[in-house]
Amino acid sequence: MLGFKNHYLSIMLSKRQFLKSLFFSAALPLKIRRERLLKKLPPSWTTEAFDAYWLKIRSDYKLKTEYINLENGYFNMMSQPVMDAYFNDMRKVNLEASCYMRTVQFENKQKTKERLATLFGCSPNELIITRNTTESLDTIISGLNWNPGEEAIMAEQDYGSMLDMFKQNAKKYQIVNKIVSIPLNPKSDEEIVELYEKAITSRTRLLMICHMINSTGHILPVKKICDMAHEKGVEVMIDGAHAVAQFDFKISDLNCDYYGSSLHKWLGAPLGAGILYVNKDKIKNIWPLYGELGFGENDIKKLNHTGTHPVATDLAINHAIDYHNAIGIKRKEERLGYLQSYWTTKVRKIKNIIINTPAELKRSCAIANVGIKGIRPSELANILLKKYKIWTVAIDNANVQGVRITPSIYTTIDELDKLIAALKEIAAR
Repeated sequence: MLGFKNHYLSIMLSKRQFLKSLFFSAALPLKIRRERLLKKLPPSWTTEAFDAYWLKIRSDYKLKTEYINLENGYFNMMSQPVMDAYFNDMRKVNLEASCYMRTVQFENKQKTKERLATLFGCSPNELIITRNTTESLDTIISGLNWNPGEEAIMAEQDYGSMLDMFKQNAKKYQIVNKIVSIPLNPKSDEEIVELYEKAITSRTRLLMICHMINSTGHILPVKKICDMAHEKGVEVMIDGAHAVAQFDFKISDLNCDYYGSSLHKWLGAPLGAGILYVNKDKIKNIWPLYGELGFGENDIKKLNHTGTHPVATDLAINHAIDYHNAIGIKRKEERLGYLQSYWTTKVRKIKNIIINTPAELKRSCAIANVGIKGIRPSELANILLKKYKIWTVAIDNANVQGVRITPSIYTTIDELDKLIAALKEIAAR
């Protein structure tokens, strides 16, 4: 672990050196707004000094050379320092075997949970470690005491796994699912809030919203939606699969009742790590997914009985947090937002190219979606991979037809320039 900590120290020192070379005056603020990054700035702000720091970060990732990976939204790979520490944890757990499992397993998981609670701004007594967002949110959807005729509101742009669980509950409990559609380029936050508000009736029990829509990268005004829903006595569950560790926020500031996310995306933890937040006043109302009689009805641990699982994953979350903190969430958000803005602004007005992500900076971060007139998303994804060696994912549902482009903190401007050139060439045909 000493080498691992030294690596973090190296990153922190590099940040200081980076800042010294980047800023022309000590009076300049540490935070660089994305709005300023989009303007024409002196070269040292966007090339040598700026990229030198991120090239050092890139060196922490083992990347395939056969293609450019611009589909990091599904699974954002672990950095090598995190992976090395993860492997060491697996060896330790395997060495101690049942002794580890029967002595310190739950103590270590509790410590990890406490660190996650600090990172995301909530009480450890309102948080559990799950396997992913689907497990987290399905625990809530299936765990509520539904009455026949009660309503749940969601959007057609929501993730399919949760929509499927609502469909199953409609059959099982005779609830009513009401579906709205999120505009690609809303005129204001109020337009989105009103969309959900108009769907609410006296029978509405739960409202599910995305913090960031997975297919387009559209960040919704979740706090405003939660405030509106609570005024009408409706609970709100947030799908934060792509929000956690991508941009800066605290769960406690959102005024939501339930929040689920995956840690294998933007936190850079191993596959099989997620979180579920439940407001302390709501815990007693949720039935566990699996039978658990060892905890009180107000104890969130009752929702965390999943049987024996890979406990080294719980430990590895700590290493991912360390790496994430060494970079800093504000710097990470600025970099990811800059990368997305860099390529979208260069193709947004090109003939035949359609950007399915809001242009307003506050409504997006790393993820964006692009389509080309006359080309099906699957065909576009195939062309980008086979001809241009760029890996993406096709999205063809709701009001979104295009490929999702998701750079990571290791992505370079040169790689995005290749994407831009490819899109222009395809659109020109």
